[in-house]
Amino acid sequence: MILITGTSGFVGGKLLQACENAIACPSLKGLSEDDIRRIVEGSQADTIIHTAAISDIGECERDPEASYVANVLIPTYLARASRGIKLICFSSDQVYSGSAGDCPFSEDMVNPGNTYARHKLEMEHRVLDIDPNAVMLRAEWMYDYYLKKSNYFMGILNASDSVCYSSQQYRGITYLKEVADNMEAVMRLPGGAYNFGSETTKSMYEITKDFLALIGKDIRVEDAPSRNNLWVNCDKARQYGVIFSSVEDALKKCAIDYGLKK
Repeated sequence: MILITGTSGFVGGKLLQACENAIACPSLKGLSEDDIRRIVEGSQADTIIHTAAISDIGECERDPEASYVANVLIPTYLARASRGIKLICFSSDQVYSGSAGDCPFSEDMVNPGNTYARHKLEMEHRVLDIDPNAVMLRAEWMYDYYLKKSNYFMGILNASDSVCYSSQQYRGITYLKEVADNMEAVMRLPGGAYNFGSETTKSMYEITKDFLALIGKDIRVEDAPSRNNLWVNCDKARQYGVIFSSVEDALKKCAIDYGLKK
């Protein structure tokens, strides 16, 4: 049995649909450690996939206390409650947001540049101290057809005149369907932190121009000011069978899946 948190959200909702023998965890907002322990024990789960979080970077800056509770304390409570249960927590590629360099970041190159990132990194450390067999997925920006929350794909679909991405920013973006497809392999990962998602050698500006051409959408791509790279090397997860398409190939798959390829 798989207990999934955050199932009212973008990632958790997709995983609930895709994973066999999965059940939705009640909202953990405002719950005590004892409350969470009782939920875990009552679920009879052998795996927990924790996707619930406050992931809006601006919101975390405005209310760091709420961010700390959601992004650090609640996963820590889950780790204490899940002794003997495989715990998988979604972290973020934002842990590299203060890093500099002209090559993809490996897992030891962390340098968080905002409150959300610092809390995610602290969460990783605290959970792994409690449960060294837990898995921390440093997930990239994910996309899919989804009306409730903006993402790269929806931003392109909804744009009417222009979009703005930097020719100096390199980062992975990941098709949520491929995240779901990889969860069986993720459940077999040894404990630790893993970069998780699609890789690319192109800038966000180049990726966007190519994707617009692929779907035949004629809008401008404006070159945004330079931003920090969130460019990760996923070799560590790949050696255990966690395989993603390249950013370019995954976007093509997504376009085909939704009937958008020209």
